[in-house]
This record gives sequence, C-alpha cells and structure tokens, in this order.
Amino acid sequence: MEARTFITLEFNKVIEQLSAYASSSLGREKIEALTPSTEYEEVQRRQQATHEGSTVLRLRGSAPLGGIRDIRPACKRASMGGMLNPTELLDIASTLYGGGRLKTFIASLVEQTSLPLLEELLEQVERLQGLENEVNRAIDENGVVVDSASSTLSQVRGQIRGAEKRIRERLEQMIRNSNTQKMLQDPIVTIRNDRFVIPVKQEYRHVFGGIVHDQSASGATLFIEPQVVVNISNDLRELKLKEEREVEKILHALTAQVAESVDILLHNVACLAEADFIFAKASYAQALKATQPAINNDGYLRIKKGRHPLISASQVVPIDVELGKEYTAIVVTGPNTGGKTVSLKTVGLFSLMAMAGLHIPAEDGSEMTIFESIYADIGDEQSIEQSLSTFSSHMTNISNILQHVNHRSLILFDELGAGTDPTEGAALAMSIIDYVHQRGARLIATTHYSELKAYAYERSSMINASVEFDEVTLRPTYRLLVGIPGRSNALAIAARLGLPEKVLKQARDFVKTEESEIDTMIASLEENQRKAETERREVERLRRELEEARRELENELSGLDERKDRLYQQAEEEARIAVEKARKEAETIIADLRQIAKEERAGIKDHKLIEARKRLEEATPSLRKKKKPKQSNIPLNQQPLEVGDEVRVVSFNQKGEIVGKVSDKEFQVQIGIVKMNVKADNLEKLKAAKPQVTQNITKIRSTREPVRIELDVRGNTVEDAIIQIDKYLDEALLDGLNQVSVIHGKGTGALGLGIQKYLRSHRLVKSFRWGGQGEGGLGATIVELK
Repeated sequence: MEARTFITLEFNKVIEQLSAYASSSLGREKIEALTPSTEYEEVQRRQQATHEGSTVLRLRGSAPLGGIRDIRPACKRASMGGMLNPTELLDIASTLYGGGRLKTFIASLVEQTSLPLLEELLEQVERLQGLENEVNRAIDENGVVVDSASSTLSQVRGQIRGAEKRIRERLEQMIRNSNTQKMLQDPIVTIRNDRFVIPVKQEYRHVFGGIVHDQSASGATLFIEPQVVVNISNDLRELKLKEEREVEKILHALTAQVAESVDILLHNVACLAEADFIFAKASYAQALKATQPAINNDGYLRIKKGRHPLISASQVVPIDVELGKEYTAIVVTGPNTGGKTVSLKTVGLFSLMAMAGLHIPAEDGSEMTIFESIYADIGDEQSIEQSLSTFSSHMTNISNILQHVNHRSLILFDELGAGTDPTEGAALAMSIIDYVHQRGARLIATTHYSELKAYAYERSSMINASVEFDEVTLRPTYRLLVGIPGRSNALAIAARLGLPEKVLKQARDFVKTEESEIDTMIASLEENQRKAETERREVERLRRELEEARRELENELSGLDERKDRLYQQAEEEARIAVEKARKEAETIIADLRQIAKEERAGIKDHKLIEARKRLEEATPSLRKKKKPKQSNIPLNQQPLEVGDEVRVVSFNQKGEIVGKVSDKEFQVQIGIVKMNVKADNLEKLKAAKPQVTQNITKIRSTREPVRIELDVRGNTVEDAIIQIDKYLDEALLDGLNQVSVIHGKGTGALGLGIQKYLRSHRLVKSFRWGGQGEGGLGATIVELK
C-alpha cells in the first residue's frame, strides 16, 4: 500500500484522531505504526478485537488502563547490569499492578459475554506479585527508599538523626549565648554544602573561629561551621556515605529481581500495549457511532449510510454505495462542487479503516472487502484541503497506477481527464477506465464529461451515478444516487436566477436534441428514484413494526409458559403441604381418642378407632389417593377436538386452550392473553376438557388491562424511562408477574446502564440481568420481582 494513498485519502488524519483515545504512550506507539493489512485472517482478527473492546465499553463504560508505563528502557538497562533508580522501579511496580487489575477486570466479564481475544491476550500477563510487593515495601510513593527497606538502613538513619540532633543542640546553645549573638547576622542554624553552619558577620570572622563554607552575595555574611561541631559533622558525613551505600545496595537487589524477570516484563508490556490499542479503537468507534463491517475476500463492498469520519456530524451527508457484484465500476457524472470527491474519499478511507481493524461510521449490514492495493488520483478542486494538481501531474500518477493495477485493486479517479481539451479528455478518460476494467480491478471515477454517461450505460458491468442537486435551493444535497447519471442543471439554474427567456431558448436550441432528451430522461429517473426511496423507507418501517410485534408475541408466549409451569409447581407443593397437615391432624385425633378410652375405660374398640381414622383419611384431600379418571382407549391426538381441550399449536410449538369453535376445521385458541383462530390440522390434543362443575362463583371484572410482560422504553432519556419503569413494576406486581423484561435497545449502552443502576435500589426488584439468547441480549434487561 503506497504512503501517498494514505495522505490522499487522509488516513493519517484518522490515525491522529485515534491516537487521542490511547491511555498510554505504549498504545499511541502502536496506533502510529498502524497500517492496513491485506491478509483476510488478520483483518478478521483485528475487527473482532475492536468488537470485543466495544462490548466491554458498552457493559462497563470504560476499562481500567491507568498505571501502565513504558518500562522497556528500564528493563533493558537492568538486563545490562545497570542500577535502576526508585522512579523506574515504581513504574515497573505500577505497570505490574495495572496489568493485574486489567486481567482481573476482563476475567470478571467472561461469564457475561464472550471475549476470546481479550481473554487470551490478558491471560498471558503475569502479575509477579513478589517483585511488585518488594518494590512497594522498599520505596514510597515519592520515590524515597524507606527506613524499613533493611535493618542496616534503619540503624544508620537512626544514627544520622541522633548526630543531627546533637549538632543542632550545640549550635542553638551557641546562638542563645549573649556574647555570641552580637557576632551573628541572624540567630539561626542553616546548612551549606551539607554542613550545619551559623551566619556570622564578616568583621567577627577571626573572633568567632571555625570553617567558612559559604558567604552572602554582598560578602557581609559568612556561613561558618563552629569548631565545636566539626568532629560530630564529620561523623555525620561518614554516616550519610554509609546510608548512600546501603540505599544503592537495596536498589541493586531490586534491579537484580527485575533483570531475572525481564522477559516476562517485556511480554507484559507488549500485551498491555495491545490492550490499550484495542480499547482506543473501541473508544474511537464509540465516538464515531461506528459499526463493525462484515469482511469478505471476494472484491465486494456495500456501505450503508456511510459518513466521512473527518466531516462534522452536523454537516456530513450519508452515502450508500455497492460495488463488486452486479457491477465493478461506478462512473459518477455531474457538475463540480457536488460532493463527488467526498463520496470517492469515503469509499477509499472506509476500505483502509476496515483493513486496519477499525469500525466504520455506517449502519449495520455494511460489508467491506480486502484489497491488495488502493490507488487514488484525486485532484482537489472540491477536496477538503489540497489544491488541484496540473494535468501533467495527474497523468504521471495515473501512468504509475496503470503499471501496478490488478484484480485485487481499488482505483479511485477524481475528475478523470480534466485539465485538457474536453473531447480529448473524455476520450482519454474512457480509454483509462477500459484499461483498468479489463484487469478486473474495482473502480470509481468521477467526471463532468457527459460523454461518459452513455459509455457507462453501454457496459453491463458498469453503472452511472450522480450527486443529487436541489433545483429549488440551487444547491447540491451531496446525496449519492447510484444508477442515475448526473446532469449539469446549468439551464435550470440560469432560469431561476432570472436569465431572460430569449437567451435560455436560444441556449436550448444550441443543445443537441439527443442531449436534451437524455437530460429529460435523467430528470424522470431522479423523480422515480425519490418515489422509490420514499416507498422503501415506508416498507422498512412496516417491516420493523411487524418484526417488533412478532418478537413481542414470542416473548409473551415464552413468559406465559414459564409462569404456568411455576404455578403448577406451586399448586402441587401447596397441595402436598395440605395433605401432610391433614394426615398429622388425623393422627392427633386418633391418639386423643385412644387416650380418652384409656382414661375413661370406655368401651371403644380398636376396630372403631380404625374406622374413625379411615373416615378422617377419606375426608382429607390427598393428591396421592385421588382416583384417576377413566381414560378412553382412543389416543388423545385422534379424539375429536372440543371447547376446553388443552392443545399444542404445532406451528408455534406453544400450549393453549380451545375457547371457541369457528367451524369443524377451525377453532379459536387462547395462548396466554392472546386469542387466535387456528386450523384443526395445526392442533395437537394434550388434555380433554374437564367436566363442568356447577358452582356459585362471583365474577369480578377488572377495569384495568392485563399488564404486558415487557416494557419498551427505547428512544427515551434515562429519566423518562425510569418514570415509566417505576409505574410498570407496580402494575406488574399487582398482576402477579414474577419476571418482566425492559427493552431499552443496545445503542451506546447509556440507557441500559442507567436503568440497571436505578433497578439496584428499587424496592420491588429481587434481581436483574442482561437478556440472554432469544431475550434481546444486551438490548434488554430481565427483571425478577420480589
């Protein structure tokens, strides 16, 4: 891949933006060295890594990357026998701690979601807890070796403090002496050249005595070490030299431990640099609202609502581009300043970003391919920054491109053939496009030559395109219209700007009839395209609504099945408890009868007691002793269907009950709260209708609709969603729901995280979790009520 291509398509500016999201110099170094890969497996791995980083950010908001330092120079010096200073050792301990914390963080997420690449990467990080502890024990956060680093150092520093105390006491005694005070410039004890001194007036130098270590700028003050403390100061100096030797001994010992583990440390650094790099890509994707494109090796790309990452969100216009299946070349025609160059650059830049492992700012469903080489000749009349090159410069660049083009190349030509005679320029443009096309490359070329419209139309593997122009505002909309060639709109613009009709009529007469008819045809195509786009959006909206309704029904049916099973289990347990209680009561009654008989010596016989016990047992509800109803010899699935039968709807694989008969071949079935008409051959009988028992039952009709098992709060702010959820949970509890689902969508993840933060302290919530397979995944939160 040529470096010139990176500059032309402004990939270097994307790298600059990406660097801002790195947390360490290690991550920035990897970003600055980032180039696109042409290997399919490597591109897939890079994209997967960015996806995993994005998943972590959606779940937790950020990753703990603090404390990681570039310790490679220190490791190298340690391995060569040099001594590391306290700051370097603290950086190593900090990096070990940061790596261990990140490793633990990722391990805690593995149960929630799949992160194979991050898990494998950080499994390689070794904590070296012993080395980290030794450094932190010996050196404080200010980079000072502490007294407790060794018993010798502790002893020496104690002696130093004692010597300093004795010196200060002697000197303070001197400055308090009235005979001495007149000789002093200031009655203080200070330090010069690491010796304790007293500031003495110049004229008392010989009277005061001692060793002069310094003087003031004016020469009026001498800093003298009195003779009485010279010997103690000499002892202090020896102690400080001993302290320095002991500190060096400690640092050498710690450095030796670093040297022993230097390979592990360097591997840790490489892993942590990669992790920082991955999370920087994920943060950049989050900032761009980018998505992961599908990757293929077939020369096919499809960009859905792609937004150029270097243009502000308020100004960028999304484009849709497809290339490599029905057609391998797109010829974009129309006037200059219409956004053709930006479209060209967007396709090229997206290709580089995808191959580098970056997500692209486009809608889900976008797909990118791997190119062996990308060439761009873009003369920037409409470019974002640069000025237009000369015709000769263009031809030199194009000549170089044609020498290297092959079937795995993407070629981007901007204003091909411009800068020379229009007739010759158009002929040259068509010839160059033919040459590239014959070699199987993917090509997008922009031009304002109208001759290329017919040229592209006549070739089945090429397609025309244009940038939409609003004739009302007289401005381009910058929306790319694939399949519709461009037109100059010069006469329409001139008419709206007030050019006399006579002049316009003559101009129309000068225009060839064929060209006029082509422009009319293009105008009709543009109108049809607009209508088709409007209809497509409406169909898409309806499709989404139907999909949502289907998903809601499936969730309701699934939830109702689970609730029914729980109610069955609960009823069986309650019945078992009731039977056990009744049996114990019967035993108690019999025991009491026997006691009475014993005490009163009544003539009650054992057989009478047995009969009493039998009567009690017959009066006791028992699940075990219930007689099963006599079953028909005819299998259930062959018996005729009746109202009240429990059935399974085969197509849905859901249980329900027949509540009405539409005809002999169709019945109304209730599944939970949903009623539907179902064909008889789609029903499988599970249980026959229960015999009707006449009872006096008072029916109470609720004025409130049954609560749904899910609440959709997508599109709301966190505050608005919380208000809806609070009311919904109260209603769900009143309706006896044990579990509900709150649908908030995936998006940036902010709404889901805000809702879960609120649920942690909610009085009605027992627990909650992200949705699982078939429950909405990270786009939903499943709530279990108390």
